[in-house]
Amino acid sequence: MNTEQTGTDSPTVSQLQATLVRSLAEAGIESPLPEARALLTHVLRLDWTGLVLAAGRRLTPAETEQLETLARRRLAREPLQHLLGEVEWGGMRLLVSPAALIPRPETETLLLLALANLEGLNLEGLERPQVLDIGTGTGALALGIRAARPDVDVTASDLSEEALALARRNAEQTGLEVRLVHSDLLENVTGRFHLIVSNPPYLPEADRQEAQPEVNHDPDLALYSGPGGLDLARRLVVQVPPHLKAGGTLLLELDPRNVGVLAAEMTATGWTVQVSSDLSGRERFLRAQRET
Repeated sequence: MNTEQTGTDSPTVSQLQATLVRSLAEAGIESPLPEARALLTHVLRLDWTGLVLAAGRRLTPAETEQLETLARRRLAREPLQHLLGEVEWGGMRLLVSPAALIPRPETETLLLLALANLEGLNLEGLERPQVLDIGTGTGALALGIRAARPDVDVTASDLSEEALALARRNAEQTGLEVRLVHSDLLENVTGRFHLIVSNPPYLPEADRQEAQPEVNHDPDLALYSGPGGLDLARRLVVQVPPHLKAGGTLLLELDPRNVGVLAAEMTATGWTVQVSSDLSGRERFLRAQRET
């Protein structure tokens, strides 16, 4: 993005926004106006209303340099969320970094399904619901459950130490308590749970060839799972039964292309399975129970 103008004055906020929108659109970015506004509000530390009111303001040299640096990175297709350092998800502001998958909007439906399942629990006595989030990444799902249900004990695991460090920072930032465990799936997890949730890596390896440039900034560990995208999910399903309490539930988010495959495999091995759709109508979520 080139912000140089003839004359001695630097560009105004309105002029910079127009330049940003044009540059982002030419780079093939799908939502150039919202993204231009996001970069400007981040640099100027304004909300949307403040940005509108500041339309005629001219940026300081330091602000101009910061904006140009961020714009160059975005034009190189680094994810906007990484540039901003955070994302709004599930009613929370979460820190994001290349250490973990950026929380996707569709996973908010998995959060809602998890909360609905907890509402349906019929617990005897004073037992607190026990929830496990496998492959927690930023901690989004675990923290979302804890935020909505402070009466629930939440454990979150991940194979990546860097992801766990990020989840820990998000737990501290949100003031929410979750137990974090370094584990390859359930290898180091102890105890039994009323609900186990996971958004595991589920993309087929062949998707690497056609992935959007932004996707390449997410860790491979959080994206790809063998030729059909189900290697990790299949391993997880085998490990889950000893960790489910009687009547407990497993909830998974999977690729719409392979959720039916895993559902059929699980049904054949004694699970009772339901598949549900995301907001666009694609089958994506798997709910499973079995006698333990």
